[in-house]
Amino acid sequence: MTANELQITILEDTTVFEALKKHTPLPPTEIKEALYKGCVWLTHGKAERVRRAKRALKSGQEITLYYNPKVLNESPLSIELIYSAETYSVWFKPSGMRVYGSKWGDHTSLIRQVEIQTQHPTFVVHRLDQATSGLIMVAHSKTMARTLSDMFAQRAIHKTYECVVEGEFPNKPITETSDIDGKKAISHFERLHYESGESLLRVQIETGRKHQIRIHAQRLGHPIVGDRLYNPKERYDCDLQLQAVQLEFECPVTHKSLVLSL
Repeated sequence: MTANELQITILEDTTVFEALKKHTPLPPTEIKEALYKGCVWLTHGKAERVRRAKRALKSGQEITLYYNPKVLNESPLSIELIYSAETYSVWFKPSGMRVYGSKWGDHTSLIRQVEIQTQHPTFVVHRLDQATSGLIMVAHSKTMARTLSDMFAQRAIHKTYECVVEGEFPNKPITETSDIDGKKAISHFERLHYESGESLLRVQIETGRKHQIRIHAQRLGHPIVGDRLYNPKERYDCDLQLQAVQLEFECPVTHKSLVLSL
């Protein structure tokens, strides 16, 4: 079966497995793999992934199979547990890994890999670009997700990044405040080291706009090494040199101060 989007309207009570078996040419093992890897969706008001083969379906419901062998054959990158507090945890995300999956599957995403390793529901409370590596925090309950999201919104969780940029960055702190997509954006840059035409910077942000650090670095005339989006160069043979290296906050469980660093 080639890449395809197949919508199935249920005409009689059945199960997800039986419906896919009846309406697709996939063998049972591939149906179960499709369910496990997150490319089967049930629509009932809103769309949700379906993983259980024995999930009951009623007449009139719809399921959609987003089948793409290329996506399903992808292997997940390795993640590393940095800190666990039962109701939330902090992980190292490698460059190239998506935080979320897509409609075509989620088995290679960070959130799904955390669910598999912890056997707990997992909720994202902040994001890292696919190309960015480093520390990312997730919640394991809806209550904790709200708590951590509020802490990020109130800037009670301080994030520190490091990046390698082209050129000799000024040896003094610089704050870039140019808007991104019409929204306020503030980034603080400080040079840590300069060598061979590249500068290592520490970066702290007050806002969380999409690609904020990458855009601000480029606007300052020092694009990040390996940034194929904002500084495309054929000579790059490395990943984006941007990493979330530290999270500093008061643990909402123990109420003790925590500094987690790479």
